[in-house]
Amino acid sequence: LESELMSPLAETLLPESEAHNHDNQTASMSSPSPSYQNQNNSTINTNTDNDEDENQNKPLPWGKIAVGIILLAVIIFVIVDSFTTKYVTNVFRIFLEWVETNLVAGVFAFIGVYFVATVAFIPGSILTLGIGFVLGKSAGLGPGVALASLSVFAGAYLGATASFLLGRYLLRDWVARNLLQKYPTIQALDEAFKQQGFRIFVLLRLSPIVPFNAINYIGGVTSIKLAHYALSLLFILPGTVLYCFIGATAGSLTESESAASGPVAIVSIVVGLLFGLLAVFAISYYAKREFNKIIAEQEEEGSIVDEGSDEEQPQQQGEDLI
Repeated sequence: LESELMSPLAETLLPESEAHNHDNQTASMSSPSPSYQNQNNSTINTNTDNDEDENQNKPLPWGKIAVGIILLAVIIFVIVDSFTTKYVTNVFRIFLEWVETNLVAGVFAFIGVYFVATVAFIPGSILTLGIGFVLGKSAGLGPGVALASLSVFAGAYLGATASFLLGRYLLRDWVARNLLQKYPTIQALDEAFKQQGFRIFVLLRLSPIVPFNAINYIGGVTSIKLAHYALSLLFILPGTVLYCFIGATAGSLTESESAASGPVAIVSIVVGLLFGLLAVFAISYYAKREFNKIIAEQEEEGSIVDEGSDEEQPQQQGEDLI
């Protein structure tokens, strides 16, 4: 009887002891040996040393560094000169006088100068008004506005595209550190540029939310495609035509042979100028309103994502507890 009562107890105690021994064996097998840990650490250190050696042996891009230093030096010189000696402004005045006496060659030279000015952060308003004045004086109001607008647009288009490429491939770190930080709104819209890049840049071109020269470089560090950026430059034409019209109006009125004579013609020019200003201001106001809508949409999407992540965290913690 005693043996019959003890046999079930022995059967229940035996598996527990075996299970305990099995757990000890599994723990000993799962824990790596000290020699294996040392070997693994040495492998990681070797890989790290190799990566450091590769980074040290990689040659520096001296060409890019030299071009970047030259561009930065030109930009700094222009900014300082605009507040001190105004040497650049005087050079532009002399250049526009030369364009007036050499019209055909001057137009092509003007496109090149406007290209350099756009890349070098030189404000183009003086050049735009100046070429409008010169061509309006020499070719008349209508032809002067048309030729001046085409010249400005060609130089600005090429210069803006070059600035975009420089900002994307050569001066990316400098643009992100110095320019993009000044406009946090553009930085917050980086995800929107992937899907609405063309629309956003059209609105930026129609409304002076960000200066022209700055947005050219900033566009290079965003996720907008080059094709969409290039197409959006077509929408600088309204402002270009208006500036050229203002300059050409002054130029045509100062030239006795081609100037509009009489108070009726002068009133017509003034009325046309006012309507042009109102049209540009209306377009700018609409563009800024649409731009603010995009910002609001991005903020709403960001808040929804944050709320969803906050709801997922307690649910995930509950699943972990289960």
